Amino acid sequence: MTAQERRILIVVHTGRPDSVDAAVRVRDELVSAGAIAVMDAEQWAELGADRERFPLVEVLGRDTELDQVELAIVLGGDGTILRAAEVTRGSAAPILGVNMGHVGFLAESERDDLDNAVHRVIARDYRVEERMALDVRVKSSDNEVIYSTWALNEATIEKASRERMLEVVIEIDQRPLSTFGCDGVIVSTPTGSTAYNFSAGGPVIWPTVEAIALVPLSAHALFAKTGRGILWCDGRRSHDLPPGARVVVRRSAEPVRLARLHTAAFTDRLVDKFRLPVEGWRGAARTDEGETT
Repeated sequence: MTAQERRILIVVHTGRPDSVDAAVRVRDELVSAGAIAVMDAEQWAELGADRERFPLVEVLGRDTELDQVELAIVLGGDGTILRAAEVTRGSAAPILGVNMGHVGFLAESERDDLDNAVHRVIARDYRVEERMALDVRVKSSDNEVIYSTWALNEATIEKASRERMLEVVIEIDQRPLSTFGCDGVIVSTPTGSTAYNFSAGGPVIWPTVEAIALVPLSAHALFAKTGRGILWCDGRRSHDLPPGARVVVRRSAEPVRLARLHTAAFTDRLVDKFRLPVEGWRGAARTDEGETT
């Protein structure tokens, strides 16, 4: 592949002027290096008058196809990265997030390091990490599949009415485990364990662990009226659940690919992003390499 044939997708939070400004910088750097900048058709439409700031940009689906994209540079927070995961789904293109928001847990770089991140993409100086995703299907009471989707972070089953609750039956490998009333249930990947799952009191799961977390929301005894539910995946795609619906969540055969520039341990990322306290009244603990205290 020649430099002129390299196509890099830019995914940007179009509602933030600073993110759009950063996207212009990225486009300029890519074009200067002889690469082709690409944008998704939906985002291209959202830019409106700002499209004039992106000359020679190709539009995905119109000028170029997804399988021609080498990598996606994402400018925004975790929500924008989840959007990029939707756009690149079905391709081999990894996602490199540059945090333009607050926490940006999925991002690999911060805005102050944007130029360096782009230069390393141009030099192909990055590694690719695969993250587990979920395949999600909704079945009717007649066992007919009525909806299917996927999730990188989590699938949540939530009550549709505030004054009512859900009655759920939990099964693992088609074997009943428990029944209870609740406000909802979170089914999370390791990647999503630091998102909604974490806020709900669920465990943090290291990305290398092959596991799925299931955390009830406000579980309680069955004494209130039950209502209808709604399925949300990554907080972006939803589907109403009819009475008696069955939600089947499995590990997807298609992971999400993240581009990494740094080799910092996941523990360090966790402490840094969430500003977790690591010092007691005795001060910081001293440990040998590989030792946990």
